[in-house]
Order: sequence, then structure tokens, then C-alpha cells
Amino acid sequence: MTSMSTLQISLAVVGGLVLAGVVAHSAWSSRRSLPKQATPKVPSVQEAAQNDGNNQSPSQAEGLDELANRQEPSFDTDSALSSLAKLTAPEKKPGLDILIDAMATVVLESVVSGEAALAAMPSTSRAGSKPFGVEGLSAATGEWEFPAAGHRYSAFQCGVQLANRTGALNQIEYSEFVMKAQAFADAIGGEPEFPEMLDEVARARELDQFASGHDAQLSFTLRAIHTAWSPGYVQQSAAMLGFVAGLIPGRMVLPASQPGQAPILGLAFDTQAAMAEDPEQTALRELTLSLDVPQVLRSEQPFARMCEAAIALAANMDGVIIDDNGNLIRPEAMEAIHADLEHLYDLLDGRDLSAGSVLGRRVFS
Repeated sequence: MTSMSTLQISLAVVGGLVLAGVVAHSAWSSRRSLPKQATPKVPSVQEAAQNDGNNQSPSQAEGLDELANRQEPSFDTDSALSSLAKLTAPEKKPGLDILIDAMATVVLESVVSGEAALAAMPSTSRAGSKPFGVEGLSAATGEWEFPAAGHRYSAFQCGVQLANRTGALNQIEYSEFVMKAQAFADAIGGEPEFPEMLDEVARARELDQFASGHDAQLSFTLRAIHTAWSPGYVQQSAAMLGFVAGLIPGRMVLPASQPGQAPILGLAFDTQAAMAEDPEQTALRELTLSLDVPQVLRSEQPFARMCEAAIALAANMDGVIIDDNGNLIRPEAMEAIHADLEHLYDLLDGRDLSAGSVLGRRVFS
């Protein structure tokens, strides 16, 4: 058998190199098409100390403890949810207010216990689409409060909200309010005094007209330029800016600085992707940053923080900021929106419906 010629050997080598190149390119292309992944969590100093504690000298252990005390906190879902619960926990039930509620006073012949009042409460706290509430005048403090067991009351008042984002209180809803208030009054032996329906409906329309013309819910969309993102990558990137996990998969929030206030910003991506069997293999190309202007205190500077978060995320995640029509949002456009919002804040303040206030949050809900 004759030996292979030099040409045959060269062709075989070249063929092998080409085949290896094709395989390598295929692997590179496949890897490139995968969504960006979150950086694996590095074991904490505490964990390292626990794992190697039996092999450490006392001086080494003390050094690890000192480092642990200086370590920056890492994002942890359980602690984040705990922080979210504290920062966004609902404040105590807001009181009725003649500015945004139709009110009916319930006159009593004698003091009524909180237990009796609670037993007489209607089964639902709404009249149509509007919140319905009852307050008692505490015989001990002289303050209006939501009825409580162990307290005694010398009078009551029932109220229904004049307007919210579903529209103005209408005559049907007002009639339902009258029936609920009358039933409550009958159960405690009181006599209700109702305002004129047409007057209250007219007030409701005026309030709704103002609220509809001064509502603002803003959003920015971040779109991936090249490589898509995994849910974990999005969560890790947002957590670096202070966002924590929301109550719904695919939702995160930037908590308010004051307990009981609404979150400053929301961040959302595909819920189905977050709930996928293997979410880290799910490719996300867009996420949404949102701001519900009337729900957040002006002092939080929510729009400025929204712009900062959008710019930081776009830079860190290789994305662009676009509007609902897919157009790029430039810094000068952000400045114009900010100027308009400052005027809106002034108008809300002048109507005693300041953004983030109890009354403001009730009307714009």
C-alpha cells in the first residue's frame, strides 16, 4: 500500500481545521443567542467562615468576622419581600372627608357600643364602584374613627366617595349608598340625615372632571439592543438600583422612603417568563418602568428617579429607552415632561389633592 502524498495529508489537515472551525462557530453562535444571565452569587464571608470554621485558627476566624461586618448587603428575595411589606404596608383606614365624600350623619338617642356598630356593618364596603365607609364619634376622645370593639360612640357618619378612576358617583350608586346607610342606622337605632342627591351627584361630576384632566400615569420601555435578558438578569440589574420583588411574578417595585406610602416606581416584564419552568432560559427583550404620579409624594422626586433608573438600566443592560410608539426618548424630552409634572403638582396641591396624600391617593385609585 502506497503512503499518502503530501497533498493528501495537507488536504486532510485543512479539512479537519475547517470542521473544527464550523463546530466552534456553531457553539459560539448558540452561546451568543442565549439570554444574558445573572452573575452567580459569590459565597458570603459568613458562609465561608461556616464552611471552613473547623479549619481556621482563632485569629483567622476573627479576621473573617471583621470582614463580614464590613460586607455590603446582597439582594435577598426573602428580606426584600419583608422590606417591601414594611415600606408599602397600608396605613390605617383613611377617614371620610367632605371634600371627596358624600356624607350622611346618623343621630343617636343613646351611646352605641363598637360591637353593635361592627355587627351592623354592611357586608361590602362599596356602593357600586365607589368606596363606602362608616365612622363613629368616640364618646371618650371626641374624635371620628372606624368603629372598634370596646369603644362607645355618640354619633356616626356614613360616606361614599364622589369619584375615582372608574368615574363620578352616579344616581344609582348614590341610591345604593342611601340603602346601605339606612340599613346601618336602623340596626343601631339611629336616624340618618342625607344630603340632596342631585347636589352630591353634581359635586361628583365636578370632582371627576378635575381628576380626569389632572391624572398622569407614565411609563418608559427598555428594549434590548443585541442580546436578550433572562428574568434573573433583569432582577439582579434592578436590585442594584434598589428595586425589590413585587407580589406578582415579573413585577418589582422601588419602595417609598416612608412606611405606608405607595411604591415610587414599578418595573414589569413578562409574567409568563417569570413563571416558566426554567425562567433563566427565557429570553426577554423588553421591560417597562412605570410611575403613577398622583400616588407618589412629590418629595420623593419620582420622575427624576424614574429617568435615572431608566438611563442606568439601559447603560448596564445594553438597551435603549423608547416610548409606546417605539421612538427613542431623549434627555430633552425627559426635561420637558419634568416641567409639565411640576405644573401638575402645583395644581393638585391647590385642590388639596396633593400627589401621595391620603385624599389624592383615594381619588386617583
